Amino acid sequence: MTRLRTAILISGRGSNMDALLAAARAPDFPAEIALVLSNRPDAPGLAKAKAAGVAVAAVDHKIYAGREEFERSLQLVLETYRIDFICLAGFMRLFTPWFIGQWSGRMLNIHPALLPSYRGLHTHERALADGVKIHGCTVHFVVPEMDEGPIVAQAAVPVLDDDTPDTLGARVLAQEHVIYPLALRLVASGKVRVAGNRVLGAPGESTDALVAPAVL
Repeated sequence: MTRLRTAILISGRGSNMDALLAAARAPDFPAEIALVLSNRPDAPGLAKAKAAGVAVAAVDHKIYAGREEFERSLQLVLETYRIDFICLAGFMRLFTPWFIGQWSGRMLNIHPALLPSYRGLHTHERALADGVKIHGCTVHFVVPEMDEGPIVAQAAVPVLDDDTPDTLGARVLAQEHVIYPLALRLVASGKVRVAGNRVLGAPGESTDALVAPAVL
């Protein structure tokens, strides 16, 4: 089995990175984590990845005059490591259309809300303020528009009466750790296809695996 050479891009501690690394240790997992890359040289996740035996690199966005200059250096690193696919895991930089174009159909992101609701930041606070009863997380392909793109997997959690942004966020994060490896497995194994703005099962594949069970 040829495994998809995957880079995880982080900006901080990399808890979703941990989940992807753990999943990729399974011999039948269709992707290998070949690189963990950060825009912050001091990101705690880099040390964790290095300790796990994964190659790490940092491209400090602060030393570049603009976003595209930063992204071209990022691209060179990814090419050096022969990366086929990218998983964004708490990478706190917006990409230009140029970079996204280089990785069209080959880059996933995880968002702490049930898209298309609550794009952007502070999702848990906004969900509580709106009084919703169901919240959750989404793995989607990256497109130039922020927090859009075909959805691969979602998981839902209940919003409890005594929830705070922290307690709600903790339950959502636990589900992120479940569905991100699931989504990468589906994509890397060729079990899904993109049709317009939808992700469907590949011919002959069941679509049941595209839906993570709600945690209610």
